Amino acid sequence: MFNLFGKKKQGKQAAKPAAIAFVDYEHWYISLDKLYNQRPDVRAWRDELNETYEMKEISFFADFSNPSLRAELPQIREVTNTIIETQNTSSNFKKDFTDFIMLDHIYQRAMSADGIDTFILFSGDGHFNSVVSFLTTRMGKKVGVYAVNNALSNQLRSTASWVKLLPREDSVVVFARLILKNLRYLEDNASPGRTPRATFSATVEAVSRYHHADREAVAASMRWLIAKQYVLQSIQAVGTNNRSVRLLSVDWEKCRRDGLLKDGI
Repeated sequence: MFNLFGKKKQGKQAAKPAAIAFVDYEHWYISLDKLYNQRPDVRAWRDELNETYEMKEISFFADFSNPSLRAELPQIREVTNTIIETQNTSSNFKKDFTDFIMLDHIYQRAMSADGIDTFILFSGDGHFNSVVSFLTTRMGKKVGVYAVNNALSNQLRSTASWVKLLPREDSVVVFARLILKNLRYLEDNASPGRTPRATFSATVEAVSRYHHADREAVAASMRWLIAKQYVLQSIQAVGTNNRSVRLLSVDWEKCRRDGLLKDGI
C-alpha cells in the first residue's frame, strides 16, 4: 500500500507471539462432516494462524488407516510434515487412543516450551481440559482452542484462554435465516387446521433452489438449527397409508429470544 504522506513510518513492527499447534484431525474431519457435511480447509486455517502468531510447529494426529482421513494427507502435508499416526493395532481397542497419544505429545512438549507463548489445540474433547489447565496455571501459557461448532466440551471451553469455532457461526446463520423464512411461509400459508409438512431434504432443496445457494451450505445450516434446537424433528404418520415421515417444526420463541428472527421473518 502506498504511503500518502511520502515517508514510511519508522520503527520495528511488534513481534508476533510464538505458538505451536496440536490438531486432533479426527475431531475436525468427522465432526465437520457429521454436523455440517463440510471438509476441513487446512491451508486457510494455517493462514489464519500465521496472521497472529509465529507458528513454530503444527502437529496433526489421527488414525489415518481410515480411508477418508488418509485421503486428507496431501492437503495436511501442504502445511506440515509432522503427522502422527495413532492407529491402535492392539486387540483391546480404545476409542480415545488418538486423544491419549496427543496428550502425551503435549505434556512432553510443555517441558521444553521456553520461548513458546501460546499452545493451540484443535479438539472439542473434554479429555484435554486437564492439560489446558496445566499449561495455563502451572506453565503460564496461553492456550487457544479451535473446535467444530456444536462439538466442544463446555469444560474445555471454560478452561481455554480463547475459543474459536468452525465453521464460523455467522456464515451458518445467513442460511439459517433463509430456512426459517421458508418455514414461516409454509406455516402462514397452510390450510386452516393443517400442519405444514416440511421435511429436512425438501426444505433444503427449496431454499437452495430459490436463493441459488449451495445445497451443502444450506444443509449445514439446517443441521446447525437442529443441533441448537431452533428446529425440531418429530416422526409423524402422513397420508392414507400412514407413512412415517420426519417433519420439522420451529421453536419460534427461542429463535426470537436469540435474535434469529430478522430479514422479514
